[in-house]
Amino acid sequence: MSLSHLNTTRVIVQQANPAAKRILKSLIDAGLEACDPALAIANTLHLTRNRLQVHDLRYDLTHYSRIVCVGAGKASARMAKAMEQMLGDRLEGGMVIVPVGLGVPCDKIRMFEAAHPTPDGRGVKATKKLVALTQSLSQHDLLIVLLSGGASSLLCAPSIGLTLASKRRTTQLLLRSGATIHEINIVRKHMSAIKGGQLAQATPATILTLIMSDVLGDDLSTIGSGPTVTDPSTFQGAIDILQQYSIWHKVPESVQRHLQQGLTKSLRAPKKPTRRQSLRNQHIVLGNNRQALEGVAKTAKRLRLKPFILPYPLQGEAREIGSILGGLARDLVEFGNPVHPPACLIAGGEPTVTVTGKGRGGRAQECVLVAARELAGLTDVFVAGFGTDGTDGPTDAAGAVVDGKTVQRAKKKGLSIEHALQEHDSYTFFQQIRGHIMTGPTGTNVNDIYLIIAT
Repeated sequence: MSLSHLNTTRVIVQQANPAAKRILKSLIDAGLEACDPALAIANTLHLTRNRLQVHDLRYDLTHYSRIVCVGAGKASARMAKAMEQMLGDRLEGGMVIVPVGLGVPCDKIRMFEAAHPTPDGRGVKATKKLVALTQSLSQHDLLIVLLSGGASSLLCAPSIGLTLASKRRTTQLLLRSGATIHEINIVRKHMSAIKGGQLAQATPATILTLIMSDVLGDDLSTIGSGPTVTDPSTFQGAIDILQQYSIWHKVPESVQRHLQQGLTKSLRAPKKPTRRQSLRNQHIVLGNNRQALEGVAKTAKRLRLKPFILPYPLQGEAREIGSILGGLARDLVEFGNPVHPPACLIAGGEPTVTVTGKGRGGRAQECVLVAARELAGLTDVFVAGFGTDGTDGPTDAAGAVVDGKTVQRAKKKGLSIEHALQEHDSYTFFQQIRGHIMTGPTGTNVNDIYLIIAT
C-alpha cells in the first residue's frame, strides 16, 4: 500500500534548530502512518480465497450476488482504493463522497467530491446517488460502508421540509458556537433523511461498516452521524443543544419547526432494528486516535525520548487546554514530572473554539498559542499540536509549534498573543512568525495529536 501522502509532511518551524525539526517531523510522520486507513484495512481484513475475515466476523463472498462499496469522509478515498485492491473482481463497484481535492483514482468505485465542513449541492446530488445505489441492493447482496470523519457534512440529504440552505446555516452556527462534534452530529441527524441509521433501513442487504474514528470513545452513533447505526438521541436533545449554545433563535424557522414537529411525533422517528437486522449490520473500527498516539510513542522511544501518553483525552475550550499543555511543559522541564527529560508527552483529543472574533485559526493553533505564554523563557522544550487530517479549522495549516522564545520573537515583530486570541486569529500570528505545521491533506482523520518535547 502506498504511503506517498506521508512523504509530503513538512514542518515549518523557523525558530527551531534542525535537530528539533527532524524530531518533530519524525513524530508527526509516525502518528500519521499509525492511522493510515489503507494500512488499517490491510492489517484488519484478511481474504483467503473467497472468505473475508474481519476480527471474529467471517463472510463467504460466494453467498452474495453483488458486493458494493459506498462511503464518505476524509479517509474514505484511501479506504475505497484499499478495498478495490483487496477484493479485485469480486467487487462490482460503488461510490464514495470525499472533500474537494481528496479523491484518488479507482477502477470500480466512483469518487464524488463535495464541500466540507459546510455541505453544498454537490453533496446533496452525490448522496441521492448513494442512497439509490443502496436501495437497489437485495437481501442476497453485501454492502460495505466506508466511514470516516467528515462524513456528516458530505452525506447530505435534508429531511422533508428542509433545504440545503437551512442545513448550511444551522451547521455554520454550530461550528462557531463551541459545540462538540457529538452535539453537532445530534442536530445533524435530526435534520437528515440518511443519518441516524436511516441508510441501513434503506436496504435489505447485509452491511459491513468499516470506520476510521474521529470521535473520542468511538461512539458509533456519532461517527459520521451514524448512517448505519440506530440513533439513541432525540428531537428534544437537538433542541436543547441549540438552546444551550444560544443559537436556537438564530437557526432558520424551518429548522425550528421541523424539530418541534418531531417532538409531537408528526414525523416518524427511525425504527429500532430487529434482532435479525442487527445481525446483518456489523461495525468495525479500523483506526482511532489511540493508535496514532501509540505510533508516536513508539517512534519517540526510538529517538531516545521517554514517551508518556496522557491517560485522558483533551476536551473543552482550546484556551483552557492550551494553558494545561503549557503547565505540563513547565512541570516537565522544571520538576521532571511525570518523567525526566529527554521526554515526549503525548496527548490526543479535539478541543473546541467558541468563535467571537473575525480572524482565522483552528483549535490546535489556538491551543498551542496559549501554551506559548507558559513556555516563555524555557529552553529545549517545544509544544506542538496538529490535526491528523492536515487541516486545522478553516485553514491550510495542520497546526503549529511554539518554544520558549516564541513570545520574545512575536514582540520583535510587533505581534500580540492577546490580540490574536481575542480575534481568534492564531493563523495570522503563526504565519508571520513561521510557526505552522503544514502537512497537506493526509487522507486520514482521527482527531488531533498534541506533543510536549523536552530535549
